[in-house]
Amino acid sequence: MAKKKKTTTKTASKTKKKNGIVSFFKSKQTHLVFGIFLALFGIFLLVSFLSFFNTWKADQSQLHLFSDRLAETKNLLGKIGANISHFFIYKGFGISAFIIPFLMFFSGLYILFNISFKAMRTAWFWGVVFMIWLSVAVGFFFPKKALLSGVIGFELNDYLIDFIGKIGIFLILLFTALAYVISKFKVTPESLKANLPKRITKNSKSVGIDDITDEGYIAETIPEKPLSELELKVTTKKADPVQKQEPKIVVKEEVKVTPNKLEVTPTVHEEVKIEVEKTFEEDHLVESLSNKLVDDFGEFDPTLELSEFKFPSLDLLKDYGNENITIDQEELEANKDKIVETLNNYKIGIANIKATIGPTVTLYEIVPEAGVRISKIKNLEDDIALSLAALGIRIVAPIPGKGTIGIEVPNKNSTIVSMKSVLSTQKFQTSKMELPLALGKTISNETFVIDLAKMPHLLMAGATGQGKSVGLNAVLTSLLYKKHPAEVKFVLVDPKKVELTLFNKIERHYLAKLPDSEDAIITDTTKVIHTLNSLCIEMDNRYDMLKDAYVRNIKEYNVKFKTRKLNPENGHAFLPYIVLVIDEFADLIMTAGKEVETPIARLAQLARAVGIHLIVATQRPSVNVITGIIKANFPVRVAFRVTSKIDSRTILDAQGADQLIGKGDMLISTGNEVTRLQCAFVDTPEVDRITDFIGSQRAYASAHLLPEYIGEESGTGIDIDMSDRDELFEDACHVIVNAQQGSASLLQRKLKLGYNRAGRIIDQLEAAGIVGKFEGSKARQVLVADILALEQLLKDEKGL
Repeated sequence: MAKKKKTTTKTASKTKKKNGIVSFFKSKQTHLVFGIFLALFGIFLLVSFLSFFNTWKADQSQLHLFSDRLAETKNLLGKIGANISHFFIYKGFGISAFIIPFLMFFSGLYILFNISFKAMRTAWFWGVVFMIWLSVAVGFFFPKKALLSGVIGFELNDYLIDFIGKIGIFLILLFTALAYVISKFKVTPESLKANLPKRITKNSKSVGIDDITDEGYIAETIPEKPLSELELKVTTKKADPVQKQEPKIVVKEEVKVTPNKLEVTPTVHEEVKIEVEKTFEEDHLVESLSNKLVDDFGEFDPTLELSEFKFPSLDLLKDYGNENITIDQEELEANKDKIVETLNNYKIGIANIKATIGPTVTLYEIVPEAGVRISKIKNLEDDIALSLAALGIRIVAPIPGKGTIGIEVPNKNSTIVSMKSVLSTQKFQTSKMELPLALGKTISNETFVIDLAKMPHLLMAGATGQGKSVGLNAVLTSLLYKKHPAEVKFVLVDPKKVELTLFNKIERHYLAKLPDSEDAIITDTTKVIHTLNSLCIEMDNRYDMLKDAYVRNIKEYNVKFKTRKLNPENGHAFLPYIVLVIDEFADLIMTAGKEVETPIARLAQLARAVGIHLIVATQRPSVNVITGIIKANFPVRVAFRVTSKIDSRTILDAQGADQLIGKGDMLISTGNEVTRLQCAFVDTPEVDRITDFIGSQRAYASAHLLPEYIGEESGTGIDIDMSDRDELFEDACHVIVNAQQGSASLLQRKLKLGYNRAGRIIDQLEAAGIVGKFEGSKARQVLVADILALEQLLKDEKGL
């Protein structure tokens, strides 16, 4: 235990140290200091480089003499300046090394003024490329001046000459320069063609650039019609008024008539140039405000308030020793022989048989011979049970996904499945599910983990003493070991008053309750009704928040809030998952009836998307308790042992739950198939230790408060004196009339009020005739049609 605590302390200190380093590098002060350093270092390099060309001969003998303080250098920046400039210029890139100081200086300015790093990365890339190119080019054109090209430029030229010669180097330099110019200035064949001369003279003829074909030949235009058919404007000494009409082609033809021949001279008009005005280009913001906030402060962390919270360790759970399944070969052989003998008595042959041993049940998979009807084997369930002398024989015919028939036979010596063995598996520890539940182990001894967020609700049923309460404890324990208090909240309803009492210790960590409630564990039927209606209000509020955020579910909403794309000042907040657990649903239906069933049905139908999930348990799975509406919205159902086939069909829509052996043996239906599990066992002392460990840590100021529900008895029709009205009464009137929705939660969001004050204002609005009477979980009816009618009503009250 001491080693575990020591390891946890080391891990926490490492995490804290890591967070400190990250925050240091994200600090604006760090950016400011680093930017100033780069800018000044760029100036430092520039001065030392300039001084190098005047002092390098005198300083060459003094290089690398840092230990000798008396050695003098001529460089303006001393020995360091002489060494740095010698390294970058002589041993490096020559005169092209002057690019480095400028890159350093402007990088410092970019960091100082918080300019996008994308432009800085581009500048560094092209700067380094140009520096290498220039060094090689200087070395090529001035091969005897190694100081100008540097060692890198000189050696690269010497190396390339051996392979491609001087002409090859020149062609490479020319190609890279042209490639850069073409890409930088976006040169295209069309732009080159447009910049060619407009007139070309060939054979004493003047032709336009449009007369040049793609192959380079000059195209002569041949009229499709004979000359006599061309519609031309003929110029003569005396114009015929009949022939004065506009030409139908662009080029005007001037015809000169001579005694011998008709000469046509085309007159080409000068091309009119069009000047294109440059359009206005707006500056675009490269990064959004939310991205800048994330860069400056990081993503929003909902666990920050309880950042030192420690999850309970597995040592708090009881270790039942060796939980490996022991194979009793004699028992397997005996059961196999009895199954084969019983089926042979009814002339049913078996081609193959295989056994899978689980913690409490062994599955015998048989492959019948060809021609055997499955229903014939299924009807022999009682006969096989009689021959094996075992309780709870269950036949699965056929097994989904396999071409076999399964016969489940209880083991004589069962193996306990502890909660520790289930939670310690890699499957649970590395699970990426939103709300992972480790319920137990399958017949193949594999841990069964399912996501409550995907279910989305869970219905549990079984006779008294068959493991329902242990199953609920296993569900809650799974979530306590996996989710932080900021991520999930529990609403616990316990009509029996003793099953969930231990969870009172974690009230300020994990539980949610009504504002005026003293106990977080709800046992009174009236408070159950109020809590369920309050959850309906919470659901409606969350849907409003999702609508304003333009998302469809709680996962997308929380991701958007963590990335700081939603403003808390607009009513947005991180939404934890809410899990409603009802231990005995049948008792609530008997005492409250429709008042409980209606909000439960609403939550079951709508609450999935906003992160409210229901776990309902009952020991009487009859049709008047588990109604059609409830069953339709609870696709995942868990059945412990029940007393009759009718109850099994009610909960699972299939029989089999009446053949279970009890003590945590259960069937879970996920809609497609039914799986048999042995529920993980978690005892009361284990839950006590877990809740003590969590309750002893620093907690929130109070439990998570649900919206206040104003019951029917709270809606008074008593008139309230004008002087007693709230100072925000008129503001509330405008909010209610504009929204045409009379609810306390609306006032709480819009006016930033507490629920008690919002409820009082609602009473005052009812007394003033602005909203109607209380209508359960629905919003009150607004009796004023618009703002003009409201203003008139308020004037009439004041006597104006």
